[in-house]
Amino acid sequence: MTLAKRVRKFYKEPMRNYRYLNGLTVSFVTLLLCSNLIGAAKVCSLFGFSFGAGILFFPLTYLFTDILTEVYGYQQSRKAVWSGFCAMLFASTVSFVVLLMPPDPEWHHQKAFETVFGQTPRLVLGSLTAYFFGEFLNSYVLAKLKIATQGRRLWLRILISTIFGEAVDSALFYPIAFYAVWPNKLLLTVMVTNYALKVIWEMLMTPFTYRIVNYLKKAESEDYYDYKTNFSPWRFQ
Repeated sequence: MTLAKRVRKFYKEPMRNYRYLNGLTVSFVTLLLCSNLIGAAKVCSLFGFSFGAGILFFPLTYLFTDILTEVYGYQQSRKAVWSGFCAMLFASTVSFVVLLMPPDPEWHHQKAFETVFGQTPRLVLGSLTAYFFGEFLNSYVLAKLKIATQGRRLWLRILISTIFGEAVDSALFYPIAFYAVWPNKLLLTVMVTNYALKVIWEMLMTPFTYRIVNYLKKAESEDYYDYKTNFSPWRFQ
């Protein structure tokens, strides 16, 4: 089946009318864009620890994919991940084009604009690559563990999927984006610190995840198990 036919089939297939799925997907994409465009390149220091500013919000995207996978299944999570990927790619393209436009002589903020939105091709490549593999691995592990545990021990499944997903995300993003740009010591420090903080942050959010998941399962009358799911990340359905 060609790519065009797959896309047409994706949009023609009747879908169950979930109350909260679209809102969750939009919130996920918005959070993803804000954490990457605003917080990805800034390094902060607090109590002697160096970390990327995006650490405050980016881990919450994993919370959203956890919720989507746990309640609606891997297929719906896959659609959200692809939506986020396309949104990130489009936002990066817009930033690149706008920065190339010659500024008006009376407008003196080009340098500041470049500092905030001037993502290098390496930063964009790192963000897209790390996001793609990290989010899909997180959803895949969570969906498989749900079957293996018969839906029990959500906290453990979240922990394990986060450990795998965030490890891949951190291991790909920082070397691709900042190797030979930052000193190696700073690069390793930020990468390891961010990874640890991401995992800890998501664990702290687990009680909230439980409440949201339980509410959605009742409200949507859905608790999906991916017994027959094709887990290829390249599918559109």
